[in-house]
Amino acid sequence: MRKLANAELERLNKEEFKEATKTPLILVLDDIRSLHNIGSVFRTADAFLVEKIYLCGITAVPPNKEIHKTALGATETVTWEYAKDVLEVIAKLKEEKVAIYSIEQTENSIMLNDFTIETTTKYALIFGNEVKGVAQEAINLSDGVIEIPQLGTKHSLNISVSAGIVVWDLFQKMQ
Repeated sequence: MRKLANAELERLNKEEFKEATKTPLILVLDDIRSLHNIGSVFRTADAFLVEKIYLCGITAVPPNKEIHKTALGATETVTWEYAKDVLEVIAKLKEEKVAIYSIEQTENSIMLNDFTIETTTKYALIFGNEVKGVAQEAINLSDGVIEIPQLGTKHSLNISVSAGIVVWDLFQKMQ
């Protein structure tokens, strides 16, 4: 097998990306400390045509050299917006009839592999701080909580890894 050159991958250009039909997913990043995690989530969002990213609280915003290192230009294709308060973003999305799911470990969470989607529904996924996770106030306002099954000794996954796993899973289920 021969590795494909980038020119052979037939990717969208920026204009085509902006015009493309988006996956009905919105990512909400709340109080994310790592600029590399933010950039990585942008790249994942670009890969799966995610509709929008909300950057909340202490989460840094583009343009930023460290975000750009991992985003590799995805901050120029994926629509994003900064909001100081994640609770205001949740209220706004609820008014727009978006289903809100926190990605966290809670009582009565739904395991990702058991989560089913409604094909006519737009989803917002809340990812929280690398240490503290999703704020309890945000969980309280969520329609539900999705948990990524884990079998090892660690209690959590890196936020950019979690975003990649959950976005891929929901993307597949939406196809």
